Amino acid sequence: MTRHCLLPKLLGLALALPVAVLAQQGGQPAVGADGGIRLDTITVPYSGFASPEARAFFPKMLAEGSKAPPLTGPIEQSRAFYDRMNSDRAARMEKLYAVKTHKETIGGVGADVVEPADGISAQNRDRVLINLHGGAFLWGAHSGALVEAIPIASVGHIKVVSVDYRQGPEHVFPAASEDVEAVYRALLKQYRPGHIGIYGCSAGGVLTGEAVARLIDHKLPVPGAIGTFCGSLVNMDGDSVYVAPLLNGQPVPDHPLRLNDLPYFKGASVTDPMVFPGQSPALLAKFPPTLLITGTRDMAMGSVIQSQALLSRAGAETELHVWDGMWHSFFSDPEIPESRDAYRVIVEFFDRHLGH
Repeated sequence: MTRHCLLPKLLGLALALPVAVLAQQGGQPAVGADGGIRLDTITVPYSGFASPEARAFFPKMLAEGSKAPPLTGPIEQSRAFYDRMNSDRAARMEKLYAVKTHKETIGGVGADVVEPADGISAQNRDRVLINLHGGAFLWGAHSGALVEAIPIASVGHIKVVSVDYRQGPEHVFPAASEDVEAVYRALLKQYRPGHIGIYGCSAGGVLTGEAVARLIDHKLPVPGAIGTFCGSLVNMDGDSVYVAPLLNGQPVPDHPLRLNDLPYFKGASVTDPMVFPGQSPALLAKFPPTLLITGTRDMAMGSVIQSQALLSRAGAETELHVWDGMWHSFFSDPEIPESRDAYRVIVEFFDRHLGH
């Protein structure tokens, strides 16, 4: 079964601030023979479908993101910057979502374990979620993991294990997949496979797909359900890698970032289905029910939508949610209504699909 929850009109993309979007040549866009559009100037208002809270938050988010160190800079700078950002988010989340956390070693791999402060619900005592944090396979450990785990553990009344997997540039593919497999094998000693869920955002969404592909390749039982958010089973491509930067007040990139440009994938083959499982219909046919989440201002939107289409074509059960006006990893900021909607969607999806 495939469920589409495409929130209003993907093509109704918009922006809070005036930005160069379409070329005007005598009032008409300049269209190339290959279908490309030459860009110039037009003002596009922010999405009318987004919440007032998102409208107010969006410019602040862009201003904060503009301070980020360049991807090519020293890794210590990026890790320090995103740790400060994520630590602030986690602190804000803990004021809204009561949890208790501790560190643990599972299968020889470090993990941040998050549980609801008022206890795991009776129906979830034999269930567990594995979270794979985002951060371009470069940063996001601990503080970024808490950002993705805190609201889900609290709202879902379920235990969440966030894996501190190996990242670049110190490590390369398939180090992270190996770590996820080690944690999964250890948890299989405590939980049935159908009672385990795996989810992640951005790099974590990509890693979720890679990890499941590895489990299938190693003849392990697949988890009961997975979630790939703001990153999924194919490389970054499609309209969103060009349109999303514009809608976030940035210039159109000449060469959009591809996942294989990241240090973690040095030496990996883009044709390897263990890297991009979307290339193998036979592999996708064995995937568990998959929840996919993105926003219309997310540069990964195209890859998420394409991943859902490929999964569906292969016969896998999918559920796709796209929030209008939302940016990459929008639910990392807990105050906007769209984030609360995303937490609810995630919790309800796993509640439906994990074994009882």
